[in-house]
Amino acid sequence: MVGSQHWTLRGSTVVALLCAIVLMSSCSFSPSSNHHATLVSIAVTAPSLSMAKGVSEQFIATGTYSDQTTQNLTNSATWSSQNTGVATITAGGMVTAVGTGTSSIQAVSGAVSGSVTLTVTAATLVSIAVTPANPTIETTGTEQFTATGTYSDNSTQNLTTTVTWSSSQTNIATISNTAGTNGLATAVANGTTTIQAMLGSVRGSTALTVSAISLQVIVVSPQNPSIADNGTTQPFTATGHYSDGSTQNLTATATWTSSNSSVASVNASGVATSGTLGSGVNAAFTSIQAAAGSTKGVSILSVTNHTSNSSGFAGVFTQHNDIGRTGQNLSESMLTPTNVNMASFGKLFSQAVDGYIYAQPLYVPNVTIAGGTHNVIYVATEGDSVYAFDADSNTGTNAGLLWYASLIDTLHGAAAGATTVNIEADLDSGCTDLIPQVGITSTPVIDPSSGTMYVETKSKENGNYIHRLHAIDITTGAEKSPGPVVITASVPGDGDGSSGGVVSLDGLHHLNRVGLLLLNGTIYLGYASHCDDSPYHGWLLAYDTGTFTQTSLLVTTPNGGLGGFWMSGAGVAADSSANIFIASGNGDFDTVNVPAHELGDTIMKVFNTDSSRLSLLDYFTPYDQSTLDGDDSDVGSGGVLLLPDQPGGVTHELVEAGKEGTIYLINRDQMTAGNLHYCQTTCGTYPTGKDTQITEEVQGQISGLWSTPAYFNDAVYFCGAGDNLKEFPLSNGLLATSPSETSGHGFNFPGCTPVVSADGNTNGIIWSVDTSTYGTPAPTLGPAVLYAYQAGTLTPLWNSSQTGTDTAGNAVKFAVPTIANGKVYLGTQTELDVYGPK
Repeated sequence: MVGSQHWTLRGSTVVALLCAIVLMSSCSFSPSSNHHATLVSIAVTAPSLSMAKGVSEQFIATGTYSDQTTQNLTNSATWSSQNTGVATITAGGMVTAVGTGTSSIQAVSGAVSGSVTLTVTAATLVSIAVTPANPTIETTGTEQFTATGTYSDNSTQNLTTTVTWSSSQTNIATISNTAGTNGLATAVANGTTTIQAMLGSVRGSTALTVSAISLQVIVVSPQNPSIADNGTTQPFTATGHYSDGSTQNLTATATWTSSNSSVASVNASGVATSGTLGSGVNAAFTSIQAAAGSTKGVSILSVTNHTSNSSGFAGVFTQHNDIGRTGQNLSESMLTPTNVNMASFGKLFSQAVDGYIYAQPLYVPNVTIAGGTHNVIYVATEGDSVYAFDADSNTGTNAGLLWYASLIDTLHGAAAGATTVNIEADLDSGCTDLIPQVGITSTPVIDPSSGTMYVETKSKENGNYIHRLHAIDITTGAEKSPGPVVITASVPGDGDGSSGGVVSLDGLHHLNRVGLLLLNGTIYLGYASHCDDSPYHGWLLAYDTGTFTQTSLLVTTPNGGLGGFWMSGAGVAADSSANIFIASGNGDFDTVNVPAHELGDTIMKVFNTDSSRLSLLDYFTPYDQSTLDGDDSDVGSGGVLLLPDQPGGVTHELVEAGKEGTIYLINRDQMTAGNLHYCQTTCGTYPTGKDTQITEEVQGQISGLWSTPAYFNDAVYFCGAGDNLKEFPLSNGLLATSPSETSGHGFNFPGCTPVVSADGNTNGIIWSVDTSTYGTPAPTLGPAVLYAYQAGTLTPLWNSSQTGTDTAGNAVKFAVPTIANGKVYLGTQTELDVYGPK
């Protein structure tokens, strides 16, 4: 009552008035039981009735009652979308546009409804990312930028050729809008400019710095050495690589650190000194880093127990045992030509897995898992799975798994429902190179100093084909930071499969076949294809281990086709100066430009300057490349082997052979005389010609190679398809022109990849696997057969077919055995088989 006047308010009005007074805002409420007004109509409103695909908006339902009052019914009404393929709606009225078209959006309360028509338009451009972010180039340099658009439906598109590029300071750098060079910035003078990409009203930008000569990379060498514990020293060198191509020894000025100083410390001069390992600890590891400002390099140092029974053996962390891909384990004191025989050697146990084992098993000693310490053998399968087994037994507490990880579950970054790839069905070309599933094909690589395994996977997710790089904790199988990352790549080019002047890594067609390389803090991955099913190219990608940023790449045929990196699963090879060596398969080759722009059938020397492109330092292409290309006779079907330093006129050499069976011996420091990378006129013609510009070429002595040779005691061992295992001695850095020894057993396709176990330069055994019964497309399916030969004579010692108790699982082509600490580990189609002294 105010004065003498009485006020009469309906209950709902009182509630509304109190809400407004107390909260100073609108309130939602329901009519009280004494509210006799009835709902007459519902009005549906939204910020806009035209939405782009991928956008979400809140719709409002407002009810009008018979007494002219209104009420917000958004949370109490029943919502529906007439066409859920166009728009979906939640119980609370949140609409998401999912497809172009129109749909009626309706709100119902009791018998009353209201609706509006929503129009969904195509996804709109929301943002543009310009990469690389904030690069620095020198005053004579260029930088290729890429513009990637993100749309309202979260899809992305390469817009490099459609945006308008600009530089805020053209006196520092200009940038091209010309077809074929879109986004290519050219330095003019020192300073910083903003590089912008604009399409319509949407723009993205990054800073480009132009400076004088800058330090780009520090290489720590040697890479991955091993020393004994208890005070042994290992000197390291830090070499700086600068933007003008010069190098400088930074050993005395770099800042040196050890990631585990109890394993080994390092002084200001780069000399590491090993600590003393505890009893029962066979090996331990640390990373030795050299830094100058923000630039750093790293080498992994293994320290082994000098009192251990396996003295000097650190483990097997990479394909074919080392980055030179020699296949050697020279610290094997338990297996000798004396005890590898039918009476005392055989199959010890097996462990079942969920897919073919194409990747070589890897071995790490003294790993702490769930409170226990184990020597661990790691197995990756085409099931996109990684297994950790005790390497020594399968009984008692070691009877089962130490751990198992599916790398296509959501915990490892995959979308829900992700599967392996059925390449035979998905390519629709009858390809049977990898059946029945594709998951992990390449051999992973392990950094024992951080306990990390780097693995590449292929999967099918929501109809898309995804490649990922993972960082896996070797003690649990869990994903570690910074992994995982989806692998994508693109470069300017008009080659096979290009779109808008850009060539991209195709997730379906491309296969990571070659083993991963871990070098100086960077992971390298090489790609080819399935069954030569185009379009594809050879891709070599570099990822920083600390950030999983893709730092550099190389494409073999940006304006052509093919040229994949196959090497039958061999790892990308490298030396301790961080030079990378890799061989491509058949494809287009540029006979006009030097250096060549297209690099089919080529053995390459590459260096990573941390710029957007890997630097092609040197290369060799056989004189008969056009014939090789036409006949599908890949140079790169075989892996590259880096020889230890040789006497004679050439110290640093590599050996490689391909499908033609020609052996190429090449000087790694200058691959061809006079830099005659490709001999067009003076080397003759196929089939009587010969490459005279390399150190040595041996023809007609081996069959085509789908494998990597092995090195031991001044000899190289080759095992061609449909051929015998053959030993070629080395003398003064030259190979014998014919084999000195030949095995009695012939290895049908695909031949074999030999590996070596020895105690220093004694007790050498050459191990090989006959995988010719791997099944389709071979005529038969049957067990792999493991062979042991005495090094130097190729005298047969033992094989797994001699007794019924040593039979292995069914064969997987290109399988490479792992010899570690007195045992041999062999991957098959269904199981890991373990052999050793009985």
